[in-house]
Amino acid sequence: MIAAVFEGDGKLVLKDRAKPRIAKATDVLLKVQGVGICGTDLHILQVPPAHPATVGATLGHEFSGEVVEAGTAVTEVRPGDRVIVDPHPGCGVCEECRSGHPDRCGPLYASASAPGHCATIGIFSDGAMTSYVVVPAHALYRIDPSVPPHLAALAEPLACVVSAADKLKVQPGENVVVLGGGPIGLLFTLLFKASGAAKVIVSEVSAYRRKAALACGATRAVDPQQEDLAALVGREMPGGANVVVEAVGPLLPLAIELAHSSGRVLQFGHDELARPAIPVAELLRKEITIFGSFIGKFSFHKLPRILASGVLPLEHIVSHQLPLSRVHEGIELLRRGQAIKVVLHPEAF
Repeated sequence: MIAAVFEGDGKLVLKDRAKPRIAKATDVLLKVQGVGICGTDLHILQVPPAHPATVGATLGHEFSGEVVEAGTAVTEVRPGDRVIVDPHPGCGVCEECRSGHPDRCGPLYASASAPGHCATIGIFSDGAMTSYVVVPAHALYRIDPSVPPHLAALAEPLACVVSAADKLKVQPGENVVVLGGGPIGLLFTLLFKASGAAKVIVSEVSAYRRKAALACGATRAVDPQQEDLAALVGREMPGGANVVVEAVGPLLPLAIELAHSSGRVLQFGHDELARPAIPVAELLRKEITIFGSFIGKFSFHKLPRILASGVLPLEHIVSHQLPLSRVHEGIELLRRGQAIKVVLHPEAF
């Protein structure tokens, strides 16, 4: 089969790989049906990288598939089941997992090249930018067969957003600003509108993504390079926003500036090179609460119901569907801001 393999220094190479085999009684072999290109993949492929990854690993951590074969100890799924995959399953037995922190899973899932990180499938171990992948059974959640593969592939980023939004607890009538109109920012926009937010202003430099933000329910979609975002928020949301989501990476100081007194700020954008200077005096005067959120901890069980319900118009998020052979084209579209979410479909080899 063909696999998109990370070879370091910004290189992603399509290579021949043998079809994987089940090695443990708790393993499951999946046929990949759809795999998204994530902003984290772009960070991995930056030079220097803005996110670590294992050299030699097949990328692809946002994916859905069909069960082909299950290990002898697997009872949760069986061949033919459609599933979504939590790529950060943790081992379940180390101290971090047992204390409720699978994102800090210990040695069983740590990578030699990235100690301290859980071995995320598709980042630190082989992922789904290929035809078949082996995953642990406890990472799988069955979904209704009616959910299209390209929308099912949104499960991982949506789980991350659901987990983060649970911390913010946006109430009907509150005002929200979302910094960044990529897939994550737009998923937040969909969720906040479904939660009853009165106004959602999305700040995004790409005209293509601003149009998508409006389709996702944003009240306003603003180009911060052309408009004074702080002045606009001041007019539309007197005193500032009740909630500000930073979905870019280095914009926490701006998020604090835009927040209302006693507002809530969520740092979601993940850029390991970002070291912004924090306006401490403003943070204190406003008595702002700042949340950080990392991966979709304990939210995947909700995803089968959300995906099947159609309550969120997720079709606005997937802008392109491409064969795996065009993965580099998809990456360039995302880098230029000319795509929202690109979902790859492995060819039959």
